[in-house]
Amino acid sequence: MKCEELLKGLTFECIRGNTDREIKEVVYDSRKISEGCLFICICGYNVDGHDFAGEAAAKKAAALVVQKDVELSKESDITVIKVADTRYAMAFIAAAWFGHPADRLKVIGITGTKGKTTTTYLMKAILEKAGYKVGLVGTIETIIGDKHIPAGNTTPESFLLQQYFREMEDAGCQIVVMEVASQGLKLHRTQGFTFEIGIFTNLEPDHIGPNEHADFEEYQTCKGLLFKQCRLGIVNRDDAHMEAVLKGHTCEVETCGFDKEADIRAEDLKLINKPGELGIEFSVRQKDKNAFRVEVPMPGRFSVYNALTAIAVCSHFRVEIPAIRKALLGAHVKGRIESVSVSDKFTLLIDYAHNSMSLKSILTTLREYRPASLVCLFGCGGNRDRSRRFEMGEISGTYADFTIITSDNPRYEKPEDIIADIRTGIQKTTGKYIEIPDRKKAIAYAIENGQPGDIIVLAGKGHEDYQEICGEKHPMDERVLIAEILKERQGG
Repeated sequence: MKCEELLKGLTFECIRGNTDREIKEVVYDSRKISEGCLFICICGYNVDGHDFAGEAAAKKAAALVVQKDVELSKESDITVIKVADTRYAMAFIAAAWFGHPADRLKVIGITGTKGKTTTTYLMKAILEKAGYKVGLVGTIETIIGDKHIPAGNTTPESFLLQQYFREMEDAGCQIVVMEVASQGLKLHRTQGFTFEIGIFTNLEPDHIGPNEHADFEEYQTCKGLLFKQCRLGIVNRDDAHMEAVLKGHTCEVETCGFDKEADIRAEDLKLINKPGELGIEFSVRQKDKNAFRVEVPMPGRFSVYNALTAIAVCSHFRVEIPAIRKALLGAHVKGRIESVSVSDKFTLLIDYAHNSMSLKSILTTLREYRPASLVCLFGCGGNRDRSRRFEMGEISGTYADFTIITSDNPRYEKPEDIIADIRTGIQKTTGKYIEIPDRKKAIAYAIENGQPGDIIVLAGKGHEDYQEICGEKHPMDERVLIAEILKERQGG
């Protein structure tokens, strides 16, 4: 492909050579520089691609895309393209390189602090029940047909994202549902195409700190970028930040929620408490349409929001009500209030709640189901903000009847030191607790001491199938641990 074809739609300056060059490959990783390639110099948090401009020239790359000046040998015939932001440019170059696959797909993007992962899986389930072939990009994985690719980032780098779109199109996908992280929007990973539908779930303080967002205002602004890149926006009318997120939007807007003014709303909620499984049932009402009932095998009001958003989207694809009902009943998301069958006397759940906000949300939700005792097992990650440990300890001590403090991903810290910080938080409350650093032993303790009517939640790991210790990821899937514990109990 010619260099000039890759640059269509971009504002740039050719400061050296010419754009009538044949490009054999597009790369942004200096380790992949090859003869005839176009190398995009990305300014990373730890490495600056501009530092490898000379190496690219020496390896006979055809062209460089830069945002600042670079030093090159006078003998090199490399073409140099200067742009305002190489990350922004890469999104458009990647789209062109892969043939603009998103132009032929219906891409649905979901942003918000909570609910993105669950909502993507609910939408995928409903749309597939209606006969569509659907690709998925998210925190847990990317799904292309029968292929499941573990995720590195919630929203992949723009080049990889376009590659996935191309693979999805080749696999026959018609629709793509994807999580759109605020960081992905900030770093222009979703530029180069227009979303068919953009979704806003909710907004609470999160992801604020080094290498993320400077403050809540920036976080909120980045979330709002999605609604300048989509044709239709579907937003949570009940969220206090809805108007701020929509500021400057260029799309049509529909609302959903419990508010009576919402375009699609939920009403008449009923909690479902079955042996080993919790859920919720509610009515869906759209303007000028008859209401209908649905059941979701996941607990709480946030499950209603997730399902309602998925239903709102699917209504634009003319999905029939029976397909919606059937898909929601069968929907389960790994590590998101995931029920694991261990006993017909008590309920055991696995959830990704890994900060005070999400832990409070899951515990207050489970409280509504009036458990005989609410047990929370969790730890905290090492080499992260210590205040999270104090906060989570206090939350669990306040809202759970009993807490089992254990290890999560200690990274380069001692698990005992992290547990001591959690203890400091829980001791501000009257909550009862025990400390069991070994996570398998902690889970075994929870199962062995489970009583009729109890709800036990294993928080923090969710979909993760590893434990990070001293820079190494060791296999550790809570589902596998539970199976081992049950087998050992039978053998014992």
